[in-house]
Amino acid sequence: MSAKQYDNLTDAQLTALAQQALSHYPAALHGELSLLCRSENATFLLQAAGKRYAMRLHRGDYHQKADIVSELLWLDALRETGIVVPEAIADNEGEKVLSLLLADGSVRHVVLFHWIDGEMPTTDVDPKAFRQLGHITARLHQHSKSWQKPAGFQRIIWDHHTMTSAQSHWGRWQDAPNLNPADHGIVEAAIRRVGQQLDGFGKGSDRYGLIHADLRLTNLLLHKGETRVIDFDDCGLGWYLHDLAAAISFVEHHPRAADWVENWIYGYEQVAHISDEEMAIIPTLLIQRRIQLTAWVGSHAETDMARSLGASWADHSVRLCRRYLETETLPIGA
Repeated sequence: MSAKQYDNLTDAQLTALAQQALSHYPAALHGELSLLCRSENATFLLQAAGKRYAMRLHRGDYHQKADIVSELLWLDALRETGIVVPEAIADNEGEKVLSLLLADGSVRHVVLFHWIDGEMPTTDVDPKAFRQLGHITARLHQHSKSWQKPAGFQRIIWDHHTMTSAQSHWGRWQDAPNLNPADHGIVEAAIRRVGQQLDGFGKGSDRYGLIHADLRLTNLLLHKGETRVIDFDDCGLGWYLHDLAAAISFVEHHPRAADWVENWIYGYEQVAHISDEEMAIIPTLLIQRRIQLTAWVGSHAETDMARSLGASWADHSVRLCRRYLETETLPIGA
């Protein structure tokens, strides 16, 4: 996988591609498209015949079509258990993953989903929102551990090498803006320790499997007492408790982070038990995720998200690495 991350097409070019994709769907779905957000992919709101839909236009150089098909297969299986997750819509050829051939010979994949209603909780709400997040995450993990994956199923691999090495999926952490080269040694030492800890922890089926991998509050919707999960674009094979680390992505340094983690664990254990070995590895997974995100910031430096983090975000990352190396406390918080 290429470390090239950000889509350099303009909003107008992306919108033109979305319009092109829409022409491949039944006429009843033809309507007004508007760009909602740009992150790994471009997401559009489609309004047609009084209904709303979400169109996901994938960037190039990330997922193969088989990866996206596999994601949708897991979503279908989760839906059968009563968990509310996105549902894809087939195009005129019966395909749920549409592939557009561009003039330069590259391919862009598109998925159109039914809209899911709900309100997105934020870090400004009561930390108990993280209880709901932990609760639904445990349900996903229970399903993952028991689900028999279909033949040909393939998803991205999230392990120590693919998250923190120079060949990581999200690029080099050294490229993060405002990261002082004099602090590289601290991050490198943390990476070495993380690798040692995870080598000992291992990848047994009780602790490593199919996970959401980006289950933050921004990917949770609350609707009439029901918890709904969206954006499975990064789902793949990883340590189950990586989903805890992902829950506080980008805000690990927030003063309330420890409360969030505590509430997440409380909610998770209402559904599934976290073993002593798993509890002991949580600090390692938390700092590994922060370093992974440091790489993301480096390869996405021009995005609004990366810019919004501020000039001190890299310094906080180094501070948390130092805490991980020098203390037994969680590498989070102020």
